[in-house]
Amino acid sequence: MSRALVLPEADAEWLETDGAGGFASGTVGGARTRRYHALLLAALRPPGERVVLVNGFEAWVETAAGRTAISTQHYAPDVTYPRGVDQLRGFVGEPWPRWTFALPGGGTLEQECLVDPADGSVVLAWRRHGAKGRCRLDVRLLHSGRDYHALMRENPAFDFGVRAAAGNACWRPYAGLPAVAAASNGVYSHSPLWFRNFLYREEVARGLDAIEDLASPGEFHFDLEAAEAVLVLRVGEALAIDAVALAARIREVEGSRRAPLAPLVRAADAYLARRGSGHTLIAGFPWFTDWGRDTFIAMRGLLISRGRFDLAASILDAWAGTVSEGMLPNRFPDRGEAPEFNAVDASLWFVVAVHELLAAGPQPRALRQRLQAAVTAILEGYRTGTRYRIGMDGDGLLACGEPGVQLTWMDARCNGHVVTPRIGKPVEVQALWVNALHCAGGRYAALARRAQRSFDARFWNDAAQCLYDVVDADHVAGRCDASLRPNQIFAVGGLPHALLDGPRAVSVLATVERELLTPMGLRTLAPGDSAYRGRYAGGPEQRDGAYHQGTAWPWLIGPFVEAALRVRGGSAARRKELRARCLEPLLRHGAEAGLGHVSEVADGDAPHAPGGCPFQAWSLGELMRALSLTDASPWSTRRSDEGAPTEVVDESARLR
Repeated sequence: MSRALVLPEADAEWLETDGAGGFASGTVGGARTRRYHALLLAALRPPGERVVLVNGFEAWVETAAGRTAISTQHYAPDVTYPRGVDQLRGFVGEPWPRWTFALPGGGTLEQECLVDPADGSVVLAWRRHGAKGRCRLDVRLLHSGRDYHALMRENPAFDFGVRAAAGNACWRPYAGLPAVAAASNGVYSHSPLWFRNFLYREEVARGLDAIEDLASPGEFHFDLEAAEAVLVLRVGEALAIDAVALAARIREVEGSRRAPLAPLVRAADAYLARRGSGHTLIAGFPWFTDWGRDTFIAMRGLLISRGRFDLAASILDAWAGTVSEGMLPNRFPDRGEAPEFNAVDASLWFVVAVHELLAAGPQPRALRQRLQAAVTAILEGYRTGTRYRIGMDGDGLLACGEPGVQLTWMDARCNGHVVTPRIGKPVEVQALWVNALHCAGGRYAALARRAQRSFDARFWNDAAQCLYDVVDADHVAGRCDASLRPNQIFAVGGLPHALLDGPRAVSVLATVERELLTPMGLRTLAPGDSAYRGRYAGGPEQRDGAYHQGTAWPWLIGPFVEAALRVRGGSAARRKELRARCLEPLLRHGAEAGLGHVSEVADGDAPHAPGGCPFQAWSLGELMRALSLTDASPWSTRRSDEGAPTEVVDESARLR
């Protein structure tokens, strides 16, 4: 009795990154469910200006017993053909994705995909096991040549022209894009075709355009009876490539590099990318690039907690040169436009990250001076006032905000409407402001004490026994927003200096735990609020409306765990309890959506289905930071609870 994967397993997503912003990604079952699923997706201006060059492939295997597909495609209106997923018997995600398919007449076929971070080459390979005799593999690459956010339809401008030599071929689909080279140990035959009306189910669910046509210039043929089949995809025109030798070298180098690393560490490295002569962190895959706020939050777990001070220093040094009027940009757009300075908290998170890096160990004097100069520029800009009415008020707290601008991390905006504007003095901004002043020390220490006194006097909501989310809302003195949100947790945990202790800290932690804690992080609004939205689903307007109105965010588990350790003590028993209750659900989640990673968001309502970006840097970063708080050596061994979720095995024997 054979077994096909059920949809939740088949739709789980794998990711291989190239260290420059590009990546290969897809589903366990093989069907592309997003416009972003591709085999060769390259960043022309690393880490941005991403383009999709090779989307996927059709593959069929023929033996003496018959012919079967090992690829799976989904077409509009709702047709799945061929169904290679029906032959799928196993999948392993570590150290790179590998599939096992049943073959006609017996035996299995192993398929693997890995990306070389040295130059972005993508290795595809197939080998037969447990059978002999005739075995032929036919592979058709499916091409587009588009911005990674776009979709392609059949058009006469696509150039099917090919340069071929032996089993290698090269195409340039459009004049404005780089060429694509495919090196193989097979035989290439040119036979152009259009494949029409691919349907991407995840785009349908997000309320976006979801249909695409793809071009296939020709077909590769391999004799699997003689040897394994190898196909290497690269950006460029080079045809003089020995595919077998190149694949062997990449396997050897990547196998040696990845083998000693725990799965979470390998996942963390996926977000590292080159920018210019330095480094950066990608906020999430598949659709984010590098964002300021996300970078400074994520690096504390992805890099600093792991002792990767060199990379953290390189990233912070690069951002230090972008300070403008006391602000750091929140995002570098893909195509080189001017950076966007629309975050009040990104610059303050930078100050915290600099403090934690410099506190962790010595850094070169010149680097320290550059980072400290950037910190001073930020604090002076905020003290005297900068864009969007950001500036220190008379009470020493930090005011911010203008109508129509989203400045905090709760930054959803739809059709010009800011869903959670939070104009005035948001609670987590004050926690960051006081912490930044404390971190800088010296002449800023007195300002920190003044801001702390005002915080104590103005933010306590005695009726609810917790903190207001915003005071002086809309810049109206004394107006308070009492919405029960998770932002108040930063006054207790998540930052170097806690603004609350004693009974108030106990009460805030208890309130957040009771109303907001889920297995997937903290809800952004308490369920009892009339504005609460428990499902993150639908089109852009529906999703943006729920984004910070009840949706749970995994990255907030880090501040919560740290707050719990500070308030309730850090005994071994307490750390074990927090790990089991708050962190292991997120580790298990690594089998649900982005394999080995943590999603951007989840539904606030049970069963807390994951949503948003399936590979999110700050979600993984704060999980890793929380693990480092609850375990003295979290990266020293390969953990079964980190490695196990990436494997899907055949259960046919058990089901007989």
